[in-house]
Amino acid sequence: MNPAPISLQLFSVRDLAKADLAGTLKKISDLGYIGVELAGMYGRPPAELRALLDDLGLVVCSTHAPLPTEENLEEVVETARILGYTFHVSGWGPAQFETLESTLEHAKLAQKAAALLKPYGLRFGIHNHWWEFDHQFDGKYPHEVLMEAAPDVFAELDTYWAKTGGADPAAQVAKLGARAPLLHIKDGPANKEEAMTAVGQGLLDWPAIIGAAGDEPAWLIVELDRCDTDMMQALADSYAYLVGNGLARGRK
Repeated sequence: MNPAPISLQLFSVRDLAKADLAGTLKKISDLGYIGVELAGMYGRPPAELRALLDDLGLVVCSTHAPLPTEENLEEVVETARILGYTFHVSGWGPAQFETLESTLEHAKLAQKAAALLKPYGLRFGIHNHWWEFDHQFDGKYPHEVLMEAAPDVFAELDTYWAKTGGADPAAQVAKLGARAPLLHIKDGPANKEEAMTAVGQGLLDWPAIIGAAGDEPAWLIVELDRCDTDMMQALADSYAYLVGNGLARGRK
């Protein structure tokens, strides 16, 4: 297996980045992370943010942003061009996956977004939470229904939330194959109430999950929504576990 490069979803350090974006990004770079996934731009114009990241040797692997539409398409495309990523990710709340009908309705919206981006060399994906995996329609999880109904959409599979919902994340990774170029890597007790841990200190079987992906992922993206320990230390421990065990590729 050729390990995928390791990135960090900046939502993990949202409070630190709001207070000191440049300093926080430098710490991430110093830890050895190759890339970052955006969740907003902290009031910085795209060109200014790109210059800051370039100076630190960090790549933008992808972004979490609103659903692409005809109305915002020009801005979506221009922002991606400036920052240099090709993966645009959105997502929905639990209400959108309560019924088969609403799931299929949102699959149409996702497929339309993918069609809008395709001429510009951009790909559209959906990030899941637990609510796409905590119930089924005729034996299929809502996430599976959406992916089947939106063939041009990729999955940014959040392996932790899939586990929390009740699915086998390794099985889902294997089933998606090349349709899951981005994997969210987080760890912990796999329930909705408790905080997360550094990767490698929770319940998830990372050799099995990442092994099931083979050489398919373009990026492994660490994301800790919250943890009870120091966040930077948890991110350092996550990096050390993944890179040290040959599950991801870093810069050090």
